[in-house]
Amino acid sequence: MSREFPDWINPWTAAQGRRRFAGTVPLVRMKRLAHLVESTDGAAAFEASLSLDEDKRPVIDLQVAAELVLMCQASLRPYVAPVSRRSTLGVIESEAEVDLLPDNYDPVQADNGRLAIAGLVEDELILALPQVPRNPAIDVVNYSTGDDEGVKEAERPSPFAGLRDKLGGQ
Repeated sequence: MSREFPDWINPWTAAQGRRRFAGTVPLVRMKRLAHLVESTDGAAAFEASLSLDEDKRPVIDLQVAAELVLMCQASLRPYVAPVSRRSTLGVIESEAEVDLLPDNYDPVQADNGRLAIAGLVEDELILALPQVPRNPAIDVVNYSTGDDEGVKEAERPSPFAGLRDKLGGQ
């Protein structure tokens, strides 16, 4: 794990100093992401550059990238998906400030005047996940709708065949 960043930062101080943080965060530390992936092996790389915008608001230019193991919803097999995302985050102190942000900023609320960089990285990875994971290496998916074309209706066993015997042959 690369540790070129603190766990918590004061975004106002960091933005005034035009600080840049970079490194990797182990996926195993990301508890919310763990429920959405098949494996927490590996790490996410990130780079965060802080600055002040024209309104003296802290802004974070955040880039994240990772290779995540997802479950393909077409084949129901795990596959490795490269995931990356770049965002411009506007730091706010309360939800009331959301409407004051320019449209091109994604809001991020400071917690008692500080932000957890690993939490920002996890948020961006969650947002970068596909809604329906599908392995792009799979061209054709063979699936069954439950309608067996090769079996004639008379040959198909009834799911209720044994029910008459259990009810006493009524």
